[in-house]
Amino acid sequence: MLLPRKLKHRKVFKGTYAGPATRGTELEFGDFGLKTIERGWLSSRQIESSRRAMTRYVKRGGKIWIRIFPHKPVTAKPAEVGMGGGKGGLDHFVAVVKPGTILFEMSGVEEAIADEAMRLAAHKLPLKTKFVRNA
Repeated sequence: MLLPRKLKHRKVFKGTYAGPATRGTELEFGDFGLKTIERGWLSSRQIESSRRAMTRYVKRGGKIWIRIFPHKPVTAKPAEVGMGGGKGGLDHFVAVVKPGTILFEMSGVEEAIADEAMRLAAHKLPLKTKFVRNA
């Protein structure tokens, strides 16, 4: 799974949600991509699960790029702990994505294969996505 080597701050605020993505919205490396339509958090487990689904479908052919990285630490308190007592401990990492962000890119395979691989990957994610191709 993806996770940062080190952190400047162990616990961070949840953050605000505003506007569409301004960076990472165009295909840079591959011929096909998976773009988000919604905003949200993608955990490192979800990203890894999507990557595995794509890689297995293309039978390790072609090249896949992961365009997002889970930098944000998320905390959680143990089960059955009352209110108060401060913020919980570090639980997992998430990638914050805005509408229009490219999640994955792929090249070296036919369009039909890439489309199906991206569809399988999209099923692993909690956000609505769409398949995009290089113009």
